[in-house]
Amino acid sequence: MRIGVLAVQGAFAEHIAALEKLEVEALPVRLPAELLGLDGLVIPGGESTSISRLLSDYDLAGGIKNLAERDLAIMGTCAGMILLARESADPKVKPLGLMDIRVKRNAFGRQIESFEAELAIPALGEKPFPGVFIRAPIIEQASDGVETLCQLDSSTIVAARQERLLAAAFHPELTDDLRFHKYFVDIVNGSKS
Repeated sequence: MRIGVLAVQGAFAEHIAALEKLEVEALPVRLPAELLGLDGLVIPGGESTSISRLLSDYDLAGGIKNLAERDLAIMGTCAGMILLARESADPKVKPLGLMDIRVKRNAFGRQIESFEAELAIPALGEKPFPGVFIRAPIIEQASDGVETLCQLDSSTIVAARQERLLAAAFHPELTDDLRFHKYFVDIVNGSKS
């Protein structure tokens, strides 16, 4: 199994390390040719406007969209979630339009309002997952085809899945808990349908 990690900006090294701990071949992706032969792709957290611009500059956006159309499993975390979205509340970000969600950037405020929370994510088991939120977005709206995996309260969606697309507002790569990455690997290999 080969999972690419978009490596143009953001926390890509941490995602690669987490996947390698799960004994998955994890490869940095910076150019369109590096998208070939992948079984899955991770779009990491970082600065969503910068990543959006770099996807265009390096001609990666079209390649990622083509892979999604061919049912490649894709996980987006924090800024990656914003880029997966069909729509962003911020006109400065051009999302890829892959997942039927509308997102709001920096929903909790600036860097100083970053926080950690114990998250109930039933898909990962009963043990709470350590959520690291850094200038995090939220999902404001989701279509009927999107499964909510985690909410902070009755209306704040912070993780969701739509078929082979997985999105999280938090940074699972910044914890020692590998369950979120394992869940994605299971989606990639088809054991989580």
